[in-house]
Amino acid sequence: MAQLSGTPILILKEGTERERGRSAQANNIMAGIVIADAVKSTLGPRGMDKMLVDSLGDVTITNDGASILKEIDVQHPAAKMLVEVAKTQDQETGDGTTTSVVIAGELLKRAQNLLEKKIHPTIIVGGYQKATDKATQILADLSITMEGPDKKTLRGIANTSMNSKSIVGSRDHFSDIAVKAVLQITEDINGKKRADIDMIEIIKKQGKSLNETELVKGMVIDKEIVHAAMPRKVEAAKIALVNTAIEVTKTEFDAEIRIDSPDQIKAFLDEEERMLKSMVDKVIDSGATVLICQKGIDDVAQHYLAKAGVLAIRRAKKSTLEKLAKATGASVATNLDELTKDYLGKAGIVEEVRIADDKLLYVRDCKDPKAVSIVIRGGTEHVVDEADRALHDALSVVRNVIEDNTYVAGGGSVEAEIAKRLETYATQIGGREQLAIEAFAEALRVIPRTLAENGGHDPIDIIADLNKDHSKATGIWYGVDVFKGKSVDMLKAGVIEPSRVKLQAIRAASETAQMILRIDDVIAAKAGPPPGPPGGGMGEMGGMGGMPGMM
Repeated sequence: MAQLSGTPILILKEGTERERGRSAQANNIMAGIVIADAVKSTLGPRGMDKMLVDSLGDVTITNDGASILKEIDVQHPAAKMLVEVAKTQDQETGDGTTTSVVIAGELLKRAQNLLEKKIHPTIIVGGYQKATDKATQILADLSITMEGPDKKTLRGIANTSMNSKSIVGSRDHFSDIAVKAVLQITEDINGKKRADIDMIEIIKKQGKSLNETELVKGMVIDKEIVHAAMPRKVEAAKIALVNTAIEVTKTEFDAEIRIDSPDQIKAFLDEEERMLKSMVDKVIDSGATVLICQKGIDDVAQHYLAKAGVLAIRRAKKSTLEKLAKATGASVATNLDELTKDYLGKAGIVEEVRIADDKLLYVRDCKDPKAVSIVIRGGTEHVVDEADRALHDALSVVRNVIEDNTYVAGGGSVEAEIAKRLETYATQIGGREQLAIEAFAEALRVIPRTLAENGGHDPIDIIADLNKDHSKATGIWYGVDVFKGKSVDMLKAGVIEPSRVKLQAIRAASETAQMILRIDDVIAAKAGPPPGPPGGGMGEMGGMGGMPGMM
C-alpha cells in the first residue's frame, strides 16, 4: 500500500534520525558559524584568551585556535569538519588556524544569505571554487620573494605570529631563538632548502622567567646520569650512541642449570661479570667518553664504566638518539662489536644541569648541529605551556618562509586586496555565480573586520578607510593597525606572514564550506548500548536482558 500511494520506504535502524533539505543545510551552516564565533574573539594582537577546563579539571589557557578546538568536545558532525580545518592548518603550516576557521564560518554565513535568495547550492559551490582558484592566483602575484635567509624579515615573521600570544612581552627574545634554531637545522636537499622542525627538541621547565628561555646548540636530554661515581661534566666529549642493551640478556626459552657445588655458582657469576666487562671494554676501546644507550645498562656494567670515567645515560628515546646523531655527527651502533671511533660524535661539553628538582643532561657546543634544543622557562605551568604553543607557531612560520622563500603583509591587508580584485573578477563572470564570488570576496574581509572589532574600534570606519587605501595603486599592503585604530601600510610596519599560511587558510576554508553546502540529507544512527563481553555465558544473558519483551 505504501508503494502504491507513493510514500517512500526507508529501511533504517530504529531510533535513526533523518534531516533533509533546507533544514539540514541550515543546521549544518549554523553549526559551522557557531564554531567560527567561538574562536573569532581570539584573532589578532588584541584577541582574548579562552580558559578551557576538561572533564578531569585540568585547565588550559590559550588563544591558539587549534588548541581551543582540540580541547572542545564537539558533537555536531558539521562542526567537527571545521575542527578538522584547524587541525589540518596546524599540521600543514603551524599557524593561521583561527584565520582559516573564521573564514570558513563567514563563507557559510554568506552562503546562507544566497540560499535565502533561492540560489541553488551547486551554483554557490561553483562560484566559491572559481573564487578560490582566482584568490590562489592573486596571492601568488602578491607574494614577495625573500632574497636569501634575511634574518630581519624572518624575525618580523616570527614576531607577527607571536603578536597575539600572551608572551608578547618576550616576543623579541623568542623570535630571535626561533630564527636561529630554524636556520641552524636547515639543510640543502636536491637544491631546495628543507627545515624539519621535529629536529628541534623543546624542553619545558617551570621556574625563572620567559626571558631565561635558552637555545642550546646541541641536545638537552631529560635523563639523569646512571651512576653516582661517573663524572658530571665531560669536555671535548666523544659520544657513543648505542641501541642495544649492555646487560646479560635472558634466553627466550626456559633453561635449567644444575649446580652441584659453591664453586660452580662462583664460576657462573664470574662468567656473567666477564661478559659485562667485555661489553664495557668495547665501549672504552672505541674511545668514547660519553655513552647514550637506548636500552638498559646493568649495575656491574655501570661500575666498570664509572671506573673508566665514562658518563652514561640509559633508556633514552629512539627519537633522542636520532637527534643526537644529527647534532653530534655520531652513528647509532646496533651492536657493540661494530662500535669504533668512526661511530663517535663530538660535543664541546656534556654536563648534568640541575633545574629545580630535575636533572637534565646538556650536550653543548656541537659543531654545525642539524638538531638543536630549546629549554623554555616560565613562572607557572600555564605560562610555559602557552610559550610552547607560541614558539611552535614561530618555528613553523620561519620554516615556511625559508622553504618557500615568499611572504606577504599581515594585518588583514592581503585579504582586503584579494577581496578587491575578486570583486573586479566577479563582474567578468556574470550570472548567478557572480553573486557567489562577491560573497566570497566579502567573506575574506571578515579578517580585517574582526581585527578591528577585537581591537575595540569601529569596524565600519576602518573597513571604509581600508577600501579607500586599496583603491590606490600604492595601497596594496594597507591593513588594520589595532593599536592606532586606523589603516596603515603593514609592510612598512613590519607585520608580515608566510604566503603558505594564507594560501592554506583560504583553500581549506573554501573546501570545507563547499563540502558542507553540498549536504542536503543528514542520517544519524542512534547510539546503541556498549557491546557486551565476548563469548557466551552470563555475557549473552546480560545482552538479552535489554531486548524488548524480555524484561
